[in-house]
Amino acid sequence: MTQKPSDKAIHISKCLELAILFEISADKPGNVNLTTGFEGTRYEHFLVSAVAAAPWFRHAAEKGIACSEGRIRLSEIGIGDSIKQCVADINQWQKGGNTLLGTVILLMPIAAAAGATPQREDGRFEMLAIRENLGRVVRATTSEDAVAVYKAIEIAKPSGLNKAPELDVNDPSSVAEIMKRGISLYQVFEIGSKWDSVCAEWVKDYPVTFDVAYPFLMQALSKDGNLNTAVIHTFLKVLSENPDTFIARKIGKEKAEEISSAAKEILVLGGLKTEEGKKRLRDFDLKLRSSSNLLNPGTTADIIAAALSLCVLGGYRP
Repeated sequence: MTQKPSDKAIHISKCLELAILFEISADKPGNVNLTTGFEGTRYEHFLVSAVAAAPWFRHAAEKGIACSEGRIRLSEIGIGDSIKQCVADINQWQKGGNTLLGTVILLMPIAAAAGATPQREDGRFEMLAIRENLGRVVRATTSEDAVAVYKAIEIAKPSGLNKAPELDVNDPSSVAEIMKRGISLYQVFEIGSKWDSVCAEWVKDYPVTFDVAYPFLMQALSKDGNLNTAVIHTFLKVLSENPDTFIARKIGKEKAEEISSAAKEILVLGGLKTEEGKKRLRDFDLKLRSSSNLLNPGTTADIIAAALSLCVLGGYRP
């Protein structure tokens, strides 16, 4: 299949936009969905955010293409600026607050990596090649990328940001320190990886996305083709093995581990495949939505979006 570079970038952006739409459309426990929202944040805010993000995924993919053709260096891809501009556009298009910051941080390097990766004749991408390029992209980030992401966080104003021991995003002096010491975005995320799963994905070659969520999701889809069930079960699988760091930062590691244990029990009971699993899932959803949504597994949802992006890039079509 012969494509112009712009056609390839458009294809990649559609894949990532679709992944976000798939993720938000599934009835994941404790998350915004079609019928249930949070105070001030509803399903339509995420729909708008996905559409607003798509041009920036295309932009990152174009940079990846340019890099693969030798027109720019890896360090010139500008992942940080793409994240910042994307978050700013999302903020302009909806009034629901922070909807996709973590997802955008995970997906933007995937867009660039896919751009740098050859497509097969049928238009699909090889996951191993994307993962290899993904590692190159994130490791080539610069201090300018780091500063841009700090500005993106300032724009998005996510909840649950506690004070960090070093280069705290809420400390105005951190940006000056990053530039003075030439600290890259990858290095900043190395620090953050100790308490944030999105940062950990970046610096460890996306282990949960590629090694847990993606294969489990593809296996679930191959069984009966039900996308909603596959996404929910994958969400429970990831949550059961990886306590959500968004919850941990807000109310503690012990509570996050308790939530993970509950997710595992639901899977053992069969999840949506059994009546008992369905009942426990409904109770679990109500529990997560109590306490002003402090138990929202938001980071887990970000990883599910990343896994879905791999599925769509790999050729999945509903």
